Amino acid sequence: MRKAEVYRNGILAGELIEESRNLYIFRYDDTYFYNPILPAISLTLPKTAQEYSSSYLFPFFSNMVAEGMNLSIQENYLKIDPEDIMQLLGATAANDSIGAVTVKLIEIQ
Repeated sequence: MRKAEVYRNGILAGELIEESRNLYIFRYDDTYFYNPILPAISLTLPKTAQEYSSSYLFPFFSNMVAEGMNLSIQENYLKIDPEDIMQLLGATAANDSIGAVTVKLIEIQ
C-alpha cells in the first residue's frame, strides 16, 4: 500500500491511496471537504462524496503523468518501472505540475 498527499494551491485537499494496482482510493481531507469555499480538485472528483474508489488510477491523476518521449525520458532518468504509475506520479507531480494540484508520496509507518 502506498499513500500520497494531494494539495490544491498548497492546501492539503486529500489523500490518494494505492491499496493495490487494482484498487485506488481518493479521500478528501475533512477540513478541505467541509469548507464550502474550497473547490473540488477536479470535475471528475466533485465534493459531493468524501471518498472515491476505483479499480484503476483515477484519470485526473494518471493524466498528470507525462506521455510518449517525455515519459520514456522520465522513466530512464528516474529509474522507475513504466508500469508503476503511482511512483511516476509522486516523482513528477510533487513540485513540477501544470495547474493547481500537486501530489506528494508519503512514507507509511
